[in-house]
Amino acid sequence: MDNSSGVGVLDKAATVLGALEAGPATLAQLVGATGLARPTAHRLAVALEHHRLVSRDMQGRFVLGPRLGELASAAGEDRLLAAAGPVLGALRDHTNESAQLFRRQGDMRICVAAAERPVGLRDSIPVGATLSMLAGSAAQVLLAWEEPDRLHRGLQGAAFTATALSGVRRRGWAQSVAEREPGVASVSAPVRGPSGRVVAAVSISGPIERLSRQPGRLHAATVVAGANKLTEVLRRHHAMQQQQQQQQNA
Repeated sequence: MDNSSGVGVLDKAATVLGALEAGPATLAQLVGATGLARPTAHRLAVALEHHRLVSRDMQGRFVLGPRLGELASAAGEDRLLAAAGPVLGALRDHTNESAQLFRRQGDMRICVAAAERPVGLRDSIPVGATLSMLAGSAAQVLLAWEEPDRLHRGLQGAAFTATALSGVRRRGWAQSVAEREPGVASVSAPVRGPSGRVVAAVSISGPIERLSRQPGRLHAATVVAGANKLTEVLRRHHAMQQQQQQQQNA
């Protein structure tokens, strides 16, 4: 089968990415695996690195980059959003607080799904709302497991510290009290894609009067359980897609 698209540079870039699917590769190994000339392989790998489609490991070898995981997560977003409605609704009903699902987009986070309390104070965040990555428990969750360089940049000007994020990674959830908005507390937990990368944050938020100054004590276990349900949905969906792909290739 001819794998040529007729656009030479894209075909060569795809060849480089395909070679790295097998694991880390030095430039010499990349040349051997792709059959490209050494200057061409190097130029393409560095260009792909600029776009975060390729990265380097601790030994300086080329590896597949984080942007591929982000694109894969976006491709699975419809499945995530379809599953989010019932999970957020159950979370709202169990905690009696508003529930949200956040995804990171650059230096901001976006509320992509929400379940509001039907009565009482409406302190929920509407779907489509764009919030800062510098404050709030969802921002902590979306940043805590990032690569060291992105984590360091994300902490600049943030209301939380590297020590706080270390605690988030250890516990597996985050809480905030009047960090993003006076009088409001929240609890968040990570949703992970099939590769294990954090792709979203599940949150509940409400007034400090109800959630207290230790909201995690009240609701962390419930929020984590909700986030884990969505992680499992993505894992099953990915496994099903792989199975279908294998059947098509058989």
